[in-house]
Amino acid sequence: MLTTSPLAAPQPAAVLTRREQLRNIAVIAHVDHGKTTLVDHLLKQSKVFRDPTAAGELIMDSNELERERGITVFAKNAAIQAGEVKINLIDTPGHADFSSEVERTLSMADGCLLLVDAAEGPLPQTRFVLGLALKLGLRPLVVVNKVDRKDARPAEVVEEVADLFLELAHDPEQLSYPVLYAIAREGRAGPAPDQLAPDLGPLFRAILQHVPPPLVDATGPAQLLVCALDYDPHRGRIAIGRLVRGRLQRGQTIRCLGIDGPAPPVRLAELFVFQGLGRQPVEVAEAGDIVAVAGLPSVAIGDTIADAGTPEALPRPAITEPTVQLTLLPNTSPFAGQDGKAVTSRQLKERLDRELETNVGLRVRPSENGEVGGFVVAGRGELHLAILLETLRREGLEFAVSRPEVILKREAGRLLEPFEEVVITVPQEHLGTVTELVGPRQAILEHMSPDEGRGARLIYRMPTRGLIGLRGALLTATRGTATVTSRFVDYAPMGPPIPRQRNGAVIATETGTATAYAIANAQERARLFVAPGTPVYEGMVVGLNSRENDLPFNIAKEKKLTNVRSSTAEIAVKLEPPFIPSLDQYLELIADDELLELTPKHLRLRKRYLTANEREKAARIAGSSQ
Repeated sequence: MLTTSPLAAPQPAAVLTRREQLRNIAVIAHVDHGKTTLVDHLLKQSKVFRDPTAAGELIMDSNELERERGITVFAKNAAIQAGEVKINLIDTPGHADFSSEVERTLSMADGCLLLVDAAEGPLPQTRFVLGLALKLGLRPLVVVNKVDRKDARPAEVVEEVADLFLELAHDPEQLSYPVLYAIAREGRAGPAPDQLAPDLGPLFRAILQHVPPPLVDATGPAQLLVCALDYDPHRGRIAIGRLVRGRLQRGQTIRCLGIDGPAPPVRLAELFVFQGLGRQPVEVAEAGDIVAVAGLPSVAIGDTIADAGTPEALPRPAITEPTVQLTLLPNTSPFAGQDGKAVTSRQLKERLDRELETNVGLRVRPSENGEVGGFVVAGRGELHLAILLETLRREGLEFAVSRPEVILKREAGRLLEPFEEVVITVPQEHLGTVTELVGPRQAILEHMSPDEGRGARLIYRMPTRGLIGLRGALLTATRGTATVTSRFVDYAPMGPPIPRQRNGAVIATETGTATAYAIANAQERARLFVAPGTPVYEGMVVGLNSRENDLPFNIAKEKKLTNVRSSTAEIAVKLEPPFIPSLDQYLELIADDELLELTPKHLRLRKRYLTANEREKAARIAGSSQ
C-alpha cells in the first residue's frame, strides 16, 4: 500500500484548528427505518426548496430503481444550513448488500445520526453500520423513529441500543450520546415520545451541540481522500471526498496518488462544494469541507488527491469482500438481438469495467469454466447483484446469467463457506412454517423472543447458500407477513449439501407461440410462466412441474381442425393466469443446468443446452467425469 512518496518533504508538527461553522454527519440505519424520509424533512425545513410542499418525497433517492424498490442503493451528499452553520449530510444505504457504500463514505463524517425503529429496535444492519461508525471514532446521535406506531416500545428500544453500544464502543466517550424521538414522516422530533416539537428544531440543535466540528490541519499541504465518483458529460470524471488537510484552490497543481503510485501533476480545473442537493463552484476549499474535483483524467475510489509538491497518500478504505457470485454471459438464445442494442462480450466487458469504477463492493473476472465471453461477477448478496443486472438491462444490454452461488475459501486444507446472522420476524401462526423452511437450509436457532404486536423474532445462524431463495419462499408461505434481514458474520467449515428447493422445469420442445390449447392441457400438471401468444423457443423453461423431474412439453401445439362436430365443442376452457416472476424471483428459481436470459423487454428462463440431444450428451459427460 502506498504511504508516503519519496518526493514529500518532512512536515513540521501540525497545528489543529476547529471549523466551528461546519458539521459533517452521516445518516445511518437499518433498511426501512425511515432514514430517507427524515432526510427529506431536514432538507425541507432548512429552506433548501422555495416550496417544500412541491419537493415531493424520497428526494435523495433520485435513482429510478431506488424509488421502485423503496430502498437507498447509492450513498449521496447534500448540504443544509442551520443558522450560521453549514451541515454536510451523507445519506447511506440501509441494506446489508450495499454495505460497501457505507464503508467508503463514513470517513467523510465526524458524527453519525443513528436511526432506529421504535417497534423493531436494532436489527442486523444497525449493528453493522454502527460498528463501522464507532470504529472510525464518529460521535453518535440516536433518533428513535416511528414512535407513533401502535406497537412502538421506545423505552425498550433505547435499552437495546444501549446494549449495542456497550458491545461495540471503542472508547468510553462513545457511550455518552443524546437520544431523541421522532415521527419522520411528519417532520417532528423531541426529547421524549410525548414531547415532540412541531418541527425538527430539537434535532437541528442536537446536531449543532453534539456533533463535533472538524478538527483539521488548515495550513499543511492539501490532502483529499476520494470516496465517490460522478461523471459529467462536459467535465468528465468528478472525484468526491473530504479535504482532510490544507486547502485546495482552482488552478492549483495537484497529483493523484493511486494504488500504482503518483500520477503526473495536473492543474485543478474545477472545484465544487455541496449546497442543497447540488454542487456550487468555488475558488478555494478549506480542510474539513466535502468537495468535488474535476479535471483528473484517471482517478479511482480510495485514491488520494494531494498537493503536487508534497504528495502524501492516505490509507485506502477497507471494503468487505463479496460472498455471492454468478456468471454473466452474452445472450445466445434464438431470440438474441431482438430487444437490446448491446449484445457482444466486448460491450459487456466495457460496461462492467465502468461499473467497477464506482461500485467498490463488486468484483469481476473472466470465466474459467469454458464459457466463451463470460464473466464471473461477485457481490455482497442477491440484491446487490439483482440491482446491477436490472441496471444493465435497462441500459439496453442483452445477456444471460447463471444461478447465484456462494464464494468458498480454503484454509488449512478445509473448505470454508460464509455464514450470516438471519433475523426473521413472523406472526405466531406461521412459526411452524418458518421452522419447516429453514430447517433443511442448515439454520441453527440462536435466540427466540416475542415481538410485541408482530408475533415472534427468530435469530438464526445460517450458511449464505441457505439464504438463496429463502426470502421469496418465506413471503409466499407466510402470505407476505414475514420479514427477513441478515448480515455477514464469518467463514466456517462447509456443511452438507442443501436439498433442492424447486420442482422440475416444463421445457418447451418446439419454437413458436404458446397456444391456449396447449396451456389448457399443461396447467393441471404445472405452474406456467407464459400466456397465450407468448413467443417461445426450444429449450426455454415455460413453467414449473408439479413433480421433481423435468417435463418436456410442446407449449406451441395447436388443436387439429376437423369436419366432425363435437358435442363438447362449446364448453369453454378456463385458463389460469400465468405466474410472471420478477428478476429477484427468477434468480431464486434458476437451477444449475439453467440460465436466465435478460433483455430490455423480457426475462426468460432457459436450459444451458437447448435441445434434448445436447442435454443428454452433457449429462453423460458429467456422469463419466464423476
